[in-house]
Amino acid sequence: MKARFPLLFLAILALVAGMWAGLLRMGWAWPPLRDTLPALHGPLMISGFLGTLICLERAVALRQRWAFAPALLSGLGGLLLWLGLGGRGGILLITLGSLGLALLFGWILWGHRTLHTAVMALGAFLWLLGNMLWLVGRPIHLAVWWWAGFLILTIAGERLELSRVLRLSRQVQGLFGAATAVFLGGLLLTLVDYGWGVRVTGLGMLFLAIWLLRYDLARRNLRKPAITGFIATCLFSGYIWLGVGGVLALWIGPVSAGLQYDAILHAIFLGFVFGMIFGHAPIIFPAVLQRPIQYHPIFYLPLALLQVSLLLRLMGDLLVWPVVRQWGGLLNAIVLLLFLGITAVAIFRQR
Repeated sequence: MKARFPLLFLAILALVAGMWAGLLRMGWAWPPLRDTLPALHGPLMISGFLGTLICLERAVALRQRWAFAPALLSGLGGLLLWLGLGGRGGILLITLGSLGLALLFGWILWGHRTLHTAVMALGAFLWLLGNMLWLVGRPIHLAVWWWAGFLILTIAGERLELSRVLRLSRQVQGLFGAATAVFLGGLLLTLVDYGWGVRVTGLGMLFLAIWLLRYDLARRNLRKPAITGFIATCLFSGYIWLGVGGVLALWIGPVSAGLQYDAILHAIFLGFVFGMIFGHAPIIFPAVLQRPIQYHPIFYLPLALLQVSLLLRLMGDLLVWPVVRQWGGLLNAIVLLLFLGITAVAIFRQR
């Protein structure tokens, strides 16, 4: 369906605007475009880009015209945020988009009552709850944990689905359920006691990271050649960063701004989530664009640079080195653009 192309463009536009906003927040003296843009870094990256991309990927998989509505709503919401139009209309559209994705997963769950589908549906519901908190005026630092839950459970659910070939025992699946329960308990606790909620959420992330490192299919594919080994390496590095984010949340606790807050969130959203994107891009982009992709070992270059740039950023955050943090953040943005460029060239060459 041709709708996928403009929707993918809206997602990438939100990504670029979100990266620009993030660099402004770090102190780079570039044209701000709008005074309120730096404050929108998180919403643009999470809901405008990642939310729209996940909605789009799900719609393409279902091959139903109506399934593209959530991606359209969240994509337009991100555009309104970036342009500063419509007051709180952008937040409302993103919230409606997340509602659409939750209903979409509810419909899928009705026909396929499986553990992995339930986990992904729960992730979509967490995105909706986070956006509702944002819509009613609760602070971003509270909503961001629910957004993190959306991405973490969506990814974990997809990995659980692929791990069915391993025939995981009920005990192993029970361990996954227990880790998820701790994570969800932490999210609920943030509404009552933010400090303890963050720490319990961090503990849940650490448990999920350990489970994925131990039982995910990627562990068996690390030494395989070509694209299979590349995907496994991306996923494995992402699980490590999820564990790092959990440890930092446990150690640091209730922060709502500042350098330590930056370290926790970017270990999760950049190290874990974008590690997953790097690994799944050779699958997702061909599916969305309906174009094959030609794998090349150069894909390892942005993956390696992502690890280096994120380490620099966290060192700058935790050791209070503003210059190191700034350059780490700039390199983060360059790496993401480099990966998009390499992916585009690989798709074009295969055509």
